Amino acid sequence: MKRKYLFYLLLCVLACTACHSSGKSGKEETLYSGEIRIAVDESFKPIMEEELQVYQALTPEAVIHPIYCSEVEAVSLLLKDSVRLAVTHRRLTEEELASFHARKFFPESVRLATSGVALITHRNNPDSVITVEQFRRIMTGRMTQWKELNPQSALGAIQVVFDNPNSGLLHYVMDSICQGTALSPSLKAQKTNEEVIDYVASTPASLGVIGANWIGNQADTTRLSFHQKVRVMAVCPTQETGATHGFKPYQAYLALRKYPFTTDVFLLVNDPKGALPTGLMTFLTGDRGQRILLKSGLVPATQPVRIVNVKDDF
Repeated sequence: MKRKYLFYLLLCVLACTACHSSGKSGKEETLYSGEIRIAVDESFKPIMEEELQVYQALTPEAVIHPIYCSEVEAVSLLLKDSVRLAVTHRRLTEEELASFHARKFFPESVRLATSGVALITHRNNPDSVITVEQFRRIMTGRMTQWKELNPQSALGAIQVVFDNPNSGLLHYVMDSICQGTALSPSLKAQKTNEEVIDYVASTPASLGVIGANWIGNQADTTRLSFHQKVRVMAVCPTQETGATHGFKPYQAYLALRKYPFTTDVFLLVNDPKGALPTGLMTFLTGDRGQRILLKSGLVPATQPVRIVNVKDDF
């Protein structure tokens, strides 16, 4: 009787182990199979949808469920072990790494690509160039009117709009551009980059802050033109007021880091078993995944970029 009991106990343990390793799909999770969720900063949604479409066509046994959210939410999901891969604008902080290490986890921060923060205005707004200092003054509330940027402007108050209060884009602006200075309370938040584009397209006095991979003209394979609904501003790195020349977030200027608001894209991976999250990371940083980034207008981290001459139109 005792032997029979031990036999059934062993069967239960084996069954539980099999269920745990198989995941929700009932399939064993490996580098190329299984079912997982990943967290993606919403500003990278267009490019990640394209990446995942190709990846899942090549790896039919793998099922990836992306959660498009703010950067804060993405990192929070990773810290809580709700996901094992996140796509963000930054590396893990020392404090976050310490939290993982205390639980015997050793995550990686892998650079995926170079992107940028784009500034967009209404199609009929004649102001097409802004300096870094002018943008800093706008974001901190020290410049509030379009006529301060251009004395001839009749647009009135500058209406700054960005995706959401927890976005990686806004954190980049706060940390790297405003350098810790408090932001203006008049800034407006939407929910997504797409909503920012729609708002700017219908609001003449607006100034939108979005991810560079949202501004491409999908019909242009050269990636030398931008979204037709809005105007993309050029940014001048000089402090000079009244500057007439700057750089737009073309792929070449991102690659050369001439565009002042250039940022990096990171994969945050906590996958101690080296299973499907590692397989997806390998694809994204490999030849096929990097070529998709190249065609999207971003700068891949592991692929050479051919610098194309860009005609200045501002």
